Amino acid sequence: MPAPMPLFHAPVVSDQDGVPADSGTALPDQTQLPAEPTTRSVQTVPVTPPTATAAIAAVTDPQPVTLSALITDGGSTIEQGLTWRIFETKPDTNGQLGLAAKSDDAVAKVKLAPGNYVVHVAYGRAQASDTLTVTEGQNDKSIILDVGGLRLNAAINGDVAIPINLLHFDVFTAGQSDADRALVAQNLAANDIITVNAGTYHIISYFGDVNAVVRADLRVEAGQMTDATLYHRAAQTSFKLVSEAGGEAIADVDWTVKTADGTSVFTNTGAFPSTVLQEGDYLVFAKRGDKVYNRAFQVQPGQPQELEVLTTP
Repeated sequence: MPAPMPLFHAPVVSDQDGVPADSGTALPDQTQLPAEPTTRSVQTVPVTPPTATAAIAAVTDPQPVTLSALITDGGSTIEQGLTWRIFETKPDTNGQLGLAAKSDDAVAKVKLAPGNYVVHVAYGRAQASDTLTVTEGQNDKSIILDVGGLRLNAAINGDVAIPINLLHFDVFTAGQSDADRALVAQNLAANDIITVNAGTYHIISYFGDVNAVVRADLRVEAGQMTDATLYHRAAQTSFKLVSEAGGEAIADVDWTVKTADGTSVFTNTGAFPSTVLQEGDYLVFAKRGDKVYNRAFQVQPGQPQELEVLTTP
């Protein structure tokens, strides 16, 4: 804050003595006129009135600012879950905008010196920014977030339920390709609710961790909850090596599953491995010791299936 202007409590005075004029002649009575009286010349310096100085100082002091956020234009005020950050408009030496204030209150009340700022507010994954000019007195500003809710689930085609522990979702901004999209939320569980700005989002649903993946573009409307269920054409598949149909699973088996084009999509070691596979044709290999057994099989969407590989033809 600039230093207040100095106050001058006394005028600056310069003294100058008057000198009588010398006529060079004497008066008839040979008496000299008395010296002229001493005169004082005063130079007046303007003084800033105290009231004006106080006014100048007041406009540099922090002023009260109240910030609030609305779900939609003309909608209700958001009452929780907000994070406010107010930034200076001039970059620092690192090219970053300095943080002037921060608040986690739904209605932020801060004090800022008069000037221009950038206000950023986050609500879940939704966010908005706007400019703010602080002047002398109370300053109030409301920001419209245009926010909506998104809740995701998935099922197997035919409305077969998927175990929650086998499902997760990633949410991206819209775009023509993965390179054009930005990650919004990752590893969401089924029925998790996230708040996002109104707009179109690219959703990826993962059933298991192999190749059962479904993508969809969804539109989220401001002030509304968007519920979406994505459908997979896949099934849970488990394997066991047996010496006869319906026999006990043989232990210590190395498993490899390949697609019809020879791409390996699953490997495991054990007696009874399980995975999730997208609809299609596959070939499974079971290796025990120096012997390898194999079987072609097909996955169709539906209930879990168990596949036996025989050690005998």
